[in-house]
Amino acid sequence: MDDVTLARALHVLAVVHWIGGLAFVTLVVLPLSRTLIGVQGTTLFEVIENRFSGQVRWSVPLAGLSGFWMVVRLDLWDRFRDPAFWWMHAMVILWVLFMLLLFVIEPILHRWVVSMARHAPPATLQRITTMHCALLSIAALTIFGAVAGAHGLFLF
Repeated sequence: MDDVTLARALHVLAVVHWIGGLAFVTLVVLPLSRTLIGVQGTTLFEVIENRFSGQVRWSVPLAGLSGFWMVVRLDLWDRFRDPAFWWMHAMVILWVLFMLLLFVIEPILHRWVVSMARHAPPATLQRITTMHCALLSIAALTIFGAVAGAHGLFLF
């Protein structure tokens, strides 16, 4: 197996873990958490989210490194100048956004969110749900664009 094939396989595996986990949390864990009374819902969400965030701190960097490796090895830099490859920018932006969320923003805001969750669990879970829905929507659009674009469907 050559290095580009290995990079592509690792990239897909990392993205499936990362975005699949985001989808699970957004579409399963958060709705379930919102049905529970008081802090039970926020506790459930926090326990599952903490477990997953430890894992995704590996898959998001792996997705970025393997994607960068493919761009370098296949010399795909010119795609960033072509509007037809908008999804290349979308992948980079999504990756940067999640790197910031996981390694910068979340560690800073964690105590504040936990404090909010103790005082107003339903409102906190609603805010978290809204944010997760927005992130999942952006991720789904990016994945759709990347797969469609990689197989010749260009929107521009």
